[in-house]
Amino acid sequence: MTHAAHPFDALMNITARPQAVFVRGEGAYLWDDAGKRYLDFMQGWAVNCLGHSPTVVAEALAAQAKLLLTPSPAFYNGPSLKLAQALVEKSCFDQVFFANSGAEANEGAIKLARKYGAKYKNGAFEIITFEGGFHGRTLATMSASGKKAFEPLFEPKVSGFRKAKLNDLDSVKALISDNTVAVMLEPIQGEAGVWPATDQFLRELRALTQEHGLLLIVDEIQTGMGRTGKLFHYEHAGIEPDIMTLGKGIGGGVPLAALLATEHVSCFEHGDQGGTFNGNPLMCAAGLAVLEEVSKPEFLKAAADAGLFLESELQKLSARHGLGEVRGRGLLLALDLKLPIGAAIVAEALADGVLINSPQPDALRFMPALNVTREEISLMVDCLDAILVKAGAARRVA
Repeated sequence: MTHAAHPFDALMNITARPQAVFVRGEGAYLWDDAGKRYLDFMQGWAVNCLGHSPTVVAEALAAQAKLLLTPSPAFYNGPSLKLAQALVEKSCFDQVFFANSGAEANEGAIKLARKYGAKYKNGAFEIITFEGGFHGRTLATMSASGKKAFEPLFEPKVSGFRKAKLNDLDSVKALISDNTVAVMLEPIQGEAGVWPATDQFLRELRALTQEHGLLLIVDEIQTGMGRTGKLFHYEHAGIEPDIMTLGKGIGGGVPLAALLATEHVSCFEHGDQGGTFNGNPLMCAAGLAVLEEVSKPEFLKAAADAGLFLESELQKLSARHGLGEVRGRGLLLALDLKLPIGAAIVAEALADGVLINSPQPDALRFMPALNVTREEISLMVDCLDAILVKAGAARRVA
């Protein structure tokens, strides 16, 4: 029997990580075990919507932890009932199933759609998803994803997912058959490099699915909870989907996710769906604190305004350095670098105490806390500007 020689070695090696060990976070900042401070524009991949260790979440967790952690999902508990009711009141959906992760919520959405197909559409089971889409890391959600790197992994994966092209309605129409039960997409494809579905495409897609009696599933794990300036992204297009999934921001830093559906679509029977920790009061108390904060009109407006400022500053940066477009909406944005230099910029920024993300080699992604300040945005942009100047990564234009 061998033992890990270094604490790092005890963790399964599933991704490259820098040597920094983070020990504390507050708002827009993280501190490592050497005392170095980092300005965080990743926030756990759009998870910490109120920043690191927000007071409202910490207090909700502390208060609930003294009352009840979990009574088992076989019983009702107060926080899950309150959070479900609040989500229903603030959305176009009627019922909620809580989960622990976005992948689990998406897995639930896939199961619910297939149950609907079995019950109402002669066993239809195929779900049309999109090239470039990312829905999680379970076998079914990897199968639903349109990520090229996933294609050779863990075969055989789950069948029944056909891939259309984002913003191409004809590509969706071409895949519809008697076996089709639903269409599933991210309103903005985050992992692919922040590629948005247009509002017009979402409206046309909703009309198409209704015409064919298909369910429309929106994966709002990254776009939901105020990330794009409205509580849920589907509101921008003025549509009402049949199913929505939430994750990341809904917990504000704790593992919480949700599957929402209209009453007609909510056709699970007893025993079809469950999970030991699903809807536990501790996580739901945190989610309720987050939702109460994020859904305030003044909070959403401030987040939308911060997004416009970040977008403007990134556009100026792009113009100065001869880079590409700024994509996305609200506080989920990407900068097209035109060259595969993302990883090098991320590493340099880390050394300079700023955390950013490169989901694709030629793009940077920005997912700050929704309460990020203009000063914090300017600090990040100044850091990026200095890196681009120093690296000579792109020409400077007048």
